Amino acid sequence: MRSYLEFEKPVADLEGKVQELKILAEGGEAVDVEDEIARLQEKADQALSDIYSRLTPWQKTLVARHPDRPHALDYIDTLISDFTPLAGDRKFSEDCAIIAGFGRFRGQSVAILGQEKGNNTETRLKHNFGMARPEGYRKAVRIMELANRFNIPVVSFVDTAGAYPGIGAEERGQAEAIARSTDMCLGLGVPNISIVIGEGGSGGAIAIATTNHVAMMEHSIYSVISPEAGASILWRDSTRAQDAATNMKITAEDLSSFRVIDEIIKEPIGGAHRAKEIVIDRAGNSIETALSKMAGLSADELKKQRREKFLRIGRELG
Repeated sequence: MRSYLEFEKPVADLEGKVQELKILAEGGEAVDVEDEIARLQEKADQALSDIYSRLTPWQKTLVARHPDRPHALDYIDTLISDFTPLAGDRKFSEDCAIIAGFGRFRGQSVAILGQEKGNNTETRLKHNFGMARPEGYRKAVRIMELANRFNIPVVSFVDTAGAYPGIGAEERGQAEAIARSTDMCLGLGVPNISIVIGEGGSGGAIAIATTNHVAMMEHSIYSVISPEAGASILWRDSTRAQDAATNMKITAEDLSSFRVIDEIIKEPIGGAHRAKEIVIDRAGNSIETALSKMAGLSADELKKQRREKFLRIGRELG
């Protein structure tokens, strides 16, 4: 069954009626319901279009967190052939919150990093809801070092509420691991591309998204802190998350206007979870275009472009 968000209730009601009529028709009832099904479906489509044409930042946050939204493994399984995952950071352990490895993207060798949230209770626990520990970022550094050595572009799928804040993670150097991963991104002599496919949360996202080309799905978010945590700090009231989401400028449109990101990838009406194949194909086209633009650049040119990009953000917005 399709999951609906609270603000999608008008659509849920209409589509529920459509489903009831379809079941009635399939049951062999001597009732002609085709015209009524078409009428209700048209109303549902229009309601969905109206809702998604004026989403608030908080509603976009809910869409970015939708449980049916395609996750990193969905993108990897569809876009990357011959994918070979690599495990472990060679220092402490494996962290399943970050998927890392090598494969081929439309005939070209690429290194892949992806923050995976999981899609049911078992996989969400396995992947720790996409919140990486230090070993996850150290694994990412290991993959990027290999990619740099063999001149292979790096592609990252960003989707995390943030780095895991547990005591063990802090004891093992969470901040240092994030900093080293960010530094590795900046120092790569190969093209690196990141796409925020859901939540881009704080340093947990920056650690693998400090790239030459940063794209965001239309209904994803990218922020220094979650709206709930921001509200707790600013107003000592986490229930004001909607106010925080609006004031923090976390949507793709806001960040594009500030030139923090380079591209917005359009989603179908109703969000990525309603047409996963279309969204993933559009992401693939974005990656292909970005890689082709950087194909002729030298290692020094790539580093300079990346450095200037992030220095400009600090100079203009800092």
